[in-house]
Amino acid sequence: MGKHGKHLVWDWNGTLLDDTGAVIGATNAAFAELGLEQITLERYRELYTVPVPKFYERLMGRLPTAEEWTVMDGAFHRHYWARAEDCGLTLGAAELLAARQASGFTQSLLSLAPHAELIPLVRRHGIAERFVRMDGRVDASTDGKSGHMVRHLAALSVPAERVVVIGDAADDALAAAHVGARAVLYTGGSHSRASLERVGVPVVDSLAEAVAVAEELV
Repeated sequence: MGKHGKHLVWDWNGTLLDDTGAVIGATNAAFAELGLEQITLERYRELYTVPVPKFYERLMGRLPTAEEWTVMDGAFHRHYWARAEDCGLTLGAAELLAARQASGFTQSLLSLAPHAELIPLVRRHGIAERFVRMDGRVDASTDGKSGHMVRHLAALSVPAERVVVIGDAADDALAAAHVGARAVLYTGGSHSRASLERVGVPVVDSLAEAVAVAEELV
């Protein structure tokens, strides 16, 4: 498992990938198609939640029907992937990943982004070799990350008590708690600091701070 058995599970969107601008742009482009009101970054960060249909419920006042969800999800992803290629890594991410690997610690990547799109994008950013495993979503479910985290750690054979999850969403902390791991949440992505602080895990404003806090947790 690497030095002292400490293992980080990184989130991708909004954590390692600085794509919040692309997400807001794609969300509003999709909303325009669907006749929904445009949303600001601040309102998005206050309302966003996983599963994503619950986010739309907060916006619409009701859960979308299955047919509406298919249209909404398709519209968002069409606009998002047109923007994703222009997104860079979060400040300092590449250096942090390289330094941690060089120190003998292990790390992996777990994302709800579609696996087929995720892996080529990570490779294009030149950081794929930093991870001992990379997993994206392989089904069409709207579930959060908890079930995926169970399978991810099982594939790694990593005991949860030696794991810290670093992500930008409350769902990352819920997934960590589901398997008995720890979590650190980063404010640069999908949630406001206030909404993250309600989760009850450490909240930080940079990835460097996230790694430093993670090292103290395990």
